[in-house]
Amino acid sequence: MATIDILGVRHAYDLTAPRTTPHVLVFVHGWLLSRHYWQPAIARLADNYQCLTYDLRGFGDSIAHDDTDGHSEPLNSSYTPAAYARDLAILLEKLDISSAWLVGHSLGGTIALWGASQLSDRIKGVICVNAGGGIYLKEEFERFRAVGKQLVKLRPLWLSQLPLADFVFARDSVAGSIGRSWGRQRLRDFVAAHPEAALGALLDSTTEAEIHLLPQIVSQLKQPVYFIAGTKDKIMEPKYVLHLASFHWMFQGCGENVLQLDCGHLAMVEQPDAVASYLQNILKEHD
Repeated sequence: MATIDILGVRHAYDLTAPRTTPHVLVFVHGWLLSRHYWQPAIARLADNYQCLTYDLRGFGDSIAHDDTDGHSEPLNSSYTPAAYARDLAILLEKLDISSAWLVGHSLGGTIALWGASQLSDRIKGVICVNAGGGIYLKEEFERFRAVGKQLVKLRPLWLSQLPLADFVFARDSVAGSIGRSWGRQRLRDFVAAHPEAALGALLDSTTEAEIHLLPQIVSQLKQPVYFIAGTKDKIMEPKYVLHLASFHWMFQGCGENVLQLDCGHLAMVEQPDAVASYLQNILKEHD
């Protein structure tokens, strides 16, 4: 793990060795997760592509802000997808990455789409994994936000020591158990996420304005954009993935840019071989 300063905030990242291919694969994780979930796919891709993973501000090993003096705030204190995309832009600039494909999971997919919009010359394409949306259902979103607020509040540190808690996390939101080691990782990330970032990212990304803005972002992207959906995903159902994908020029009326896998909401952990294969095929097609 390496660290880098972005607008006064220390971010953790991992960067594999350079390869002859011209583009770097940049992986963006989802809400209450971390960069670690991309490792199974990266292990299958790193021989051919340089891969960058990093922890979003306030998640994983990246801090929310430098509070060593008790009052310091980052220069970028917003938790909207656009703000996180700004963090990403600075990260790529500092690491001198001039050509990249973004691969984003769930909330990370939204951030990747914003990143492609902000950096049209640097981002060559986007692959969204278990990410979609663009439809604002008031009652469902109010219920989702209320549950999310409670999740953020009810995260005592002792939870990670609770017997069988990892067993529960290994089965949450997936089609089948992903193993207790992943359950422990999910539990660690769930407990460790900074309260301000966890709540801010949830609330700032699910407002009616943000939800309605996302299809506009997708419709304006000139780069290729693909969507990988889980047929058993209860968090981001395939119909919502298809809806957002339909705003992109590659959709062509029948979902040409949508790929489906037999999995739940963590495709890159549940089906790492298939995800890596999809990524390789997409990149080969456009290279």
